[in-house]
Amino acid sequence: MNTMRTAFISDQRFLDHDTGAGHPERPARLSHTLKLLQAQNWFGQLQQLDAQACATQWLRSVHDSALLERAKDSCARGLPYLDTPDVAISTGSYDIALLAAGSVLVLADQIASGACDNGFALVRPPGHHAERDAALGFCLFNNIAIAARYLQRQHGLERILILDWDVHHGNGTQHLFEDDPNVFYISLHQYPHYPGTGARTENGSGSGQGATLNCPMPAGAGDAVYAQAFNEKVLPAIDHFQPDIILISAGFDAHQADPLGDIDLSTDHYRWMTERLLEMTAKHCDNRLLSVLEGGYHLDALAQSVATHLEALAGIPVRP
Repeated sequence: MNTMRTAFISDQRFLDHDTGAGHPERPARLSHTLKLLQAQNWFGQLQQLDAQACATQWLRSVHDSALLERAKDSCARGLPYLDTPDVAISTGSYDIALLAAGSVLVLADQIASGACDNGFALVRPPGHHAERDAALGFCLFNNIAIAARYLQRQHGLERILILDWDVHHGNGTQHLFEDDPNVFYISLHQYPHYPGTGARTENGSGSGQGATLNCPMPAGAGDAVYAQAFNEKVLPAIDHFQPDIILISAGFDAHQADPLGDIDLSTDHYRWMTERLLEMTAKHCDNRLLSVLEGGYHLDALAQSVATHLEALAGIPVRP
């Protein structure tokens, strides 16, 4: 496999989003993952990027202003949560959520300009459950949706493909783009499971009919079931759509060790899925692939899966 120019972005400030004792979306998810990554002999080869906050014009490209104002106000007032009790917040959370969304745009600039081939954003809070007008499911703002609009409007990439392999369906991302024929949303997720969306029959609306592909997975599904879905549904759909870039909502909570799901993926299967998507980007989009952390709540499984994903992105050979 060829070595790729792979970028990486994270920031210590992401640890300042304090969700409180016992919350699964906790700062240790990032600190534990970073510790493992920094111990890898290939980590220094990655292009390290500096995080910056997202301009509100890009937040408003997918979110109502009322959500932004409510988020800012709720954090400033020290309220315990935003919109729903599972979106725990602290006084710093609004600024950290801006930093998460903005970091993905920094990565998008690098990839769209050709300064690197692909990259991964190790950010929190996650984003794919956030709706146009509501925070939901640990998510304040929809990082990947903001990046998709940004790539279209700032960089002129018309056809965006979002592949979401988080164990939970990305309701927010689907709803934001379900009537848009130029953003193809594909999700593999446990079903039925939180948040209850993502049935096979949900395939877009209006002019976006057919530009949503849901692959609901039964509890207990493992590597072979996911590989079959990739080979029979996902990869043919990508070939047909011919995207300008592929974005991954990279949740690692479909891992067999994860406490929040009942899917049975191995760590190695994240490499397999990553490699299949890289083959698609080589074929259709000049290798452009942008990946963003969503879920993943078992600390060791998360760290090892992210490392495996990054090794595949960078073309690092499998260790014997």
